[in-house]
Amino acid sequence: MAQYKTPGVYVVEKNAFPNSVVEVATAVPAFIGYTEYATNKGTPLANKAWRISSMAEFHAYFGGAPKSTFSLKALDAPADNAGSGGDGAQKAAPVVADFSVVAADTKKRVDYAIERDDKAYLLYYSMLFFFQNGGGPCYIVSVGTYEEGDIDATKIKGGIEVLLKEQEPTMVVTPDAVSLSQPDCKDVQEAALMHCGFKMRNRIALLDVYDGFRDRQDPAGDCVAQFRESIGTNNLDFGVAYYPWVNTSIVKEKDINFTTISNLDVLKALVTDELAPMLQVDTTNSAAKAKVDQLKKSLDEISLDFINAAKDKDVATLIVNKTLLSISTLYPRIITAIQKKLNLLPPSAGMAGLYTMVDNTRGVWKAPANVSLNGVISPTVAISNEEQEDLNVTTVGKSINAIRSFIGEGVLVWGARTLDGNSLDWRYVSVRRTMIMIEESIKQACKAYVFEPNTANTWVTIKSMVRNFLTSVWKRGGLAGASPDDAFSVFVGLGETMTADDILEGLMKVSVLVAVSRPAEFIEITFQQQMQKS
Repeated sequence: MAQYKTPGVYVVEKNAFPNSVVEVATAVPAFIGYTEYATNKGTPLANKAWRISSMAEFHAYFGGAPKSTFSLKALDAPADNAGSGGDGAQKAAPVVADFSVVAADTKKRVDYAIERDDKAYLLYYSMLFFFQNGGGPCYIVSVGTYEEGDIDATKIKGGIEVLLKEQEPTMVVTPDAVSLSQPDCKDVQEAALMHCGFKMRNRIALLDVYDGFRDRQDPAGDCVAQFRESIGTNNLDFGVAYYPWVNTSIVKEKDINFTTISNLDVLKALVTDELAPMLQVDTTNSAAKAKVDQLKKSLDEISLDFINAAKDKDVATLIVNKTLLSISTLYPRIITAIQKKLNLLPPSAGMAGLYTMVDNTRGVWKAPANVSLNGVISPTVAISNEEQEDLNVTTVGKSINAIRSFIGEGVLVWGARTLDGNSLDWRYVSVRRTMIMIEESIKQACKAYVFEPNTANTWVTIKSMVRNFLTSVWKRGGLAGASPDDAFSVFVGLGETMTADDILEGLMKVSVLVAVSRPAEFIEITFQQQMQKS
């Protein structure tokens, strides 16, 4: 109270209520990977955490899709790479034919594979997947551009370190990690777990199973077993993984044309072989001759030289592409096969969007499961109840959440566990994320009382503030209990949480006990016959 020295009337206002705890954001993922560029009106954004809230902003700051190229290779020829993106186990996997043709001269069937020539830069398509599933504000850390031609694990791990200075992100997603070799992908995922569970402890890592588009009985090996062996045992309660990958509808047919194919000479030969009967019609007829000449002209235009020589390359490309789609039956099959390869995505980015949608509609305490994924045609692997048993419950405790297709329901997320599946405390991802929200919210609110007197008045104020916040969470279903006293307890004070020595040391200890609501993972309904009563 101020000392009064001048006679008069003074008004003194006193705060009747304690400060309130503001609930922190729960669904703000940070994506680390490669982009077309990274600039804000000339200011470089490389290796900086930049906040965006829409795909339009991503285009403005980080550019568009990578210019992926594919080659057509006959399967009797040696293949340099197998699978779609990545190294390691994918090279040992058998090559599967993407389309077949019957040679006009030999009348023999020839199988062709469509193989990617460059690395699979997945961040751009993952962002489309994220926003299509309800994604909102997020952070982008661009660690390089497509022009670099390679994906560096060291750069991605450096992008994770950038997030040490950011408090808002609650999830870490590294889509480009699965395009590395298996050992490098392992290093990136371990770095993400270390960042989330040891350094920051206020966010979780959404991880993708390496080669997760393969069946577990694939000759290349059991991708789930390999993931469990490689991920280690540290900080598993801050990590979540999903299997299998998904076939999406992110990339449209209009986004692909013949310039995506690197060996256009092979494409031209295949289409020419297909149209050979049409080119051999009677040319004495003027109308037939004009049609043949037009076909030959269209075939000659299947060339980058023709496109580069055109005044408007985009228009020329569009015309040639439409012509090929109309005159050939083989070309649309090739475009569809390329589209399918580009639409094969790991699920982590879509799950980040789904987390955002569930948090906004139900709350962070609602398990992000039994919810359909948007923009998904099908999982790459069909999983039965028996096959999911080993994914969900295993002796090593590394639970992998399944993505399954159900008749009449679509593609659903059918699992809600962290990688620490045997822990009774941190088995469920909703429990871990709810605790992160409660801890961070109370932590930020208590900063207002740093350097306040360590006395009963301050203790009562903090206790009241925390109880009001937890009561709000309990009313919305985040805490379990018939009454607030059953759902949580708050303790602070001398003789309760502190000793006299603690006060002399400047320590104020607050103890909070909460009963976080857990999902009903297994519902058992018992049926039994009874005797007839009437």
